[in-house]
Amino acid sequence: MSTMIDQRQKAGVREWGALAVLMLPVLLVSVNNTALSFALPAISKALHPTASQLLWIVDVYPLILAALLVPMGSLGDRIGRRKMLMIGSTGFGVISALAAFAPTAGWLVAARVGIAVFGSMLLPATLSVMRTVFRDDHERRLAIAIWTAGFSAGAALGPIAGGFLLNHFWWGSVFLLAVPVLVAFLIAAPLLLPESRDPNPGAVDPVSIVLAVLTMAPVVYGIKSLATGGSALQGLLVMAFGVLCGLLFARRQVAKDYPMLDLRFFRSSRFSGGVTVNVMANFALFGFLFFLTQHLQLIGGKDPMSAGLLMVPGLLLAIVAGLAAAKLAVLFGVRATVVAGLVLIAGGFLIVGFTDQESSAVPVLTGFAVMSAGAGLATTLSTDLVVSSVPEAKTGAASAVSETGYEVGAVLGTALLGGLTTAFYQSHLDLPQALGPAQNDAAHQTLGGAVDVAQGTPWAESVMDSATAAFSAGMQGSSLLGGLTILVVAVVMIRVLRADRKVRFHEPLPTDRIEIN
Repeated sequence: MSTMIDQRQKAGVREWGALAVLMLPVLLVSVNNTALSFALPAISKALHPTASQLLWIVDVYPLILAALLVPMGSLGDRIGRRKMLMIGSTGFGVISALAAFAPTAGWLVAARVGIAVFGSMLLPATLSVMRTVFRDDHERRLAIAIWTAGFSAGAALGPIAGGFLLNHFWWGSVFLLAVPVLVAFLIAAPLLLPESRDPNPGAVDPVSIVLAVLTMAPVVYGIKSLATGGSALQGLLVMAFGVLCGLLFARRQVAKDYPMLDLRFFRSSRFSGGVTVNVMANFALFGFLFFLTQHLQLIGGKDPMSAGLLMVPGLLLAIVAGLAAAKLAVLFGVRATVVAGLVLIAGGFLIVGFTDQESSAVPVLTGFAVMSAGAGLATTLSTDLVVSSVPEAKTGAASAVSETGYEVGAVLGTALLGGLTTAFYQSHLDLPQALGPAQNDAAHQTLGGAVDVAQGTPWAESVMDSATAAFSAGMQGSSLLGGLTILVVAVVMIRVLRADRKVRFHEPLPTDRIEIN
């Protein structure tokens, strides 16, 4: 039975209970991602993957996820967001259980594809349901702050939970984390979550779905290929194919009365500004994590669980800042708070850029804490800007664009800042001449290669001193560039978020009411 809910209705116990239910898949996806990275050594020993298979075990998830977020968000608008959450959660849990008992590396790669397909159904739908449940602007911002904090909490729990499981059980146990969480979600979701959908969605457009996939997958693959030392020509050609498909996708959306993704969303400065902040915040965070995790483990000598625990204070700051974002936006305005968050992100970079990391991890951990606080502020409000700037019937597609921004930012950060750090490291590395050609080449490839070489030679101290100095130079160079880039974005956002042009969308319902079940 349908009811009409007024936009000004305040949230009660049921609505906040719905938010608690929505946090389950959010925590799950976040924990799953970070826990897997710590299981890779155990997976290598158990399944003996080739170098290519090991790379695909990691890379296939973000590749498929980025490709499917927009189609799945639009599909959720059509068939119902709660239904998409139920389907996605069921599939995510079942495939995770199969992945835990994968007998071969190929099986595990296929399972990661399945997890990505069902995972792409979850995140856009959670944001869409929140827009339906929380009608008051301040309450919605607080709900999104909690949603964003869930990602940070999951990222903090992943290394700890993963480290504990890997110390006591086999590698597949990290995948079984999904099962009890999703069982709880499937029981609670029908009781607390309302169903909502676009009442006039238009017909499903298979051609647009294919073009969306052929846009994002090649672009993400091309960036990752360039970042990992693949053929530059091949990477650029693949990206060019993705861009071509993107142009065809855009042309098709403009021509349709009911497009899968209404490109006029981007004419709203709130929407385009919010997506830009999401991209750049993740660009910064994942680029920073590229050298932070290596510094803690390879230079600092920490095991994965200890390294994860050292990162917890920064991640807790992200949670606190995210929860404070709604209140700060009331006091100082959304634009000022978003810009402040970007300045903090830049500050985290600049702390590393102007300090020495060779003898202590304190500067890089301090930079991470400052950056995390800024990311918590900026992304909480930028996500709300994206979700609130479009008609409610279209929130699935809009949320998917926001999530795609996160994924693209993560890939760009690892590729560009990670690649720059590696280039600085390789150009500054000065090894003892007594090393053989093979040892010299291995040490020049990565910091991990230098650590392995040092352990097998009588010149261990000299190799490690040189590698540490070179990697520190790489961290400083990429941090200075990253900090300046984010500062430029902050200046641009001062202008972009100053005013918002009114854009007319296809919206069959009054703007202050929405039909839900």
